[in-house]
Amino acid sequence: MLLASLMCYAGFCALCLSTDRHHGELLRSKPSPRRRLSLRVTGWLLLSVSIWPAVAATGWGQGLVEWCAVLMLSALLLVLLLPYRPRLALILAGVSVLASPVAAFAFS
Repeated sequence: MLLASLMCYAGFCALCLSTDRHHGELLRSKPSPRRRLSLRVTGWLLLSVSIWPAVAATGWGQGLVEWCAVLMLSALLLVLLLPYRPRLALILAGVSVLASPVAAFAFS
């Protein structure tokens, strides 16, 4: 479930950064249309691929339930961090992207 949660959080952060407001607040610049599109595609791709480790770990019945829980918890974490610690939210997204391959090889 660690890999699914890391991928969900990174996906939500990518979707968050695809908006003008959050991109400007976190990275101090306005996203170009190409960057905005790539962030949206990356975010949705990470969210959709994060189903795979959850289902692979515990099967379809339990895996989808756990994936929904991980999806909600990662979104809640991002929503709670953005108003108070936006830089920490961005740092955690980078850490989750870097830790995802390690988690994939460690638990496979």
